[in-house]
Amino acid sequence: MAHSWKNTIKFVFILFLVGCQPEKEPVFKEGFIFQGETQGTTYQLIIAEDEVNFTKLEIQNLLAEFDTVLSTYIDSSLISKMNRMEGSAFFTDSTGYFKECYEESMDVFHTSNGAFDCSVFPLVEGWGFMQNIESPLNKTKIDSILQFVSSEKDKLHRVDFTDQTIHLTKIDKRFKMDFNAIAQGLAVDKIAEFIESRGHKNYYVEIGGELIVKGRNRSGENWNIGIDVPKENEQKDGVRRLESILSITNKAIATSGNYRKYYVKNGKKYAHCLDPRTGFPVNHSLLSATVISDKCSTSDAYATVFMVMGLEGTKKFISSHPNLKLEVYLLYDLKNGKIGRFKSKGMKKYFKD
Repeated sequence: MAHSWKNTIKFVFILFLVGCQPEKEPVFKEGFIFQGETQGTTYQLIIAEDEVNFTKLEIQNLLAEFDTVLSTYIDSSLISKMNRMEGSAFFTDSTGYFKECYEESMDVFHTSNGAFDCSVFPLVEGWGFMQNIESPLNKTKIDSILQFVSSEKDKLHRVDFTDQTIHLTKIDKRFKMDFNAIAQGLAVDKIAEFIESRGHKNYYVEIGGELIVKGRNRSGENWNIGIDVPKENEQKDGVRRLESILSITNKAIATSGNYRKYYVKNGKKYAHCLDPRTGFPVNHSLLSATVISDKCSTSDAYATVFMVMGLEGTKKFISSHPNLKLEVYLLYDLKNGKIGRFKSKGMKKYFKD
């Protein structure tokens, strides 16, 4: 899955492996680091233990298998076949990746009142985020595309699952799916599950900035995660500056933002974060949204949701959905060259002094 799939660019976290060693905690002086390329970006795994019970090849094979199901950049992938089909067809997915991704996407779609929508693929194509276009879309063109963008069941499509079999029916043949805003997070979850199945309890898994951390780092501490300064002019000489550092364990983190990826046409800047309800790129003060939850797919999806909702919409959502147990850190433009900050109540404990 290419990094350019994303409707919002995902900030790459910076990992810190040093720090004071707390008393009465296990100290891991040895560790194993796995790095490579996947899904159009990079991945990094760290096992903060004295031995490792898997190989890099096993990780690469798992990631490749994930792509065969959910990558829109692979013509032979399951989702690519689904996007090309018309009418009704049966597919087999022995991995279960599609079902898990689809069902969580539908849940987030309904919970967010459509701010998250996996049927956004035609809009992504229309706006040229997968290829350049000569001019931005006008309202007439967007309205025509929105006729076949909706994840509501039985409106444009139906999906039924029976064991490993998927029965997809397209009520409108133009219906196409894109799981870019959740699949990378799910890939992180699947790697973490695999690592735990091999007996590991202290690890870090990151793909393109989406990550999950468990246990302790190699210094016996919580994992320290840096968040970039989300301002275009703050990145000097190609070096990214840190906005803040989180001290965290046993959680998943994702950050989405708009400022680095956009294009300018006729003097107007168009962000890569699309609102699937209007069909237009978002236009608000929110620069980035960091989300902490128990699953990386959940953090990934809601980071995108909040970039669509904006600052006030996100505040209201968090207040009215405590059951989701999401913690957020929002950075927004104050229009005077400064950055405003909002932390949910439970987020504050993760920040290092």
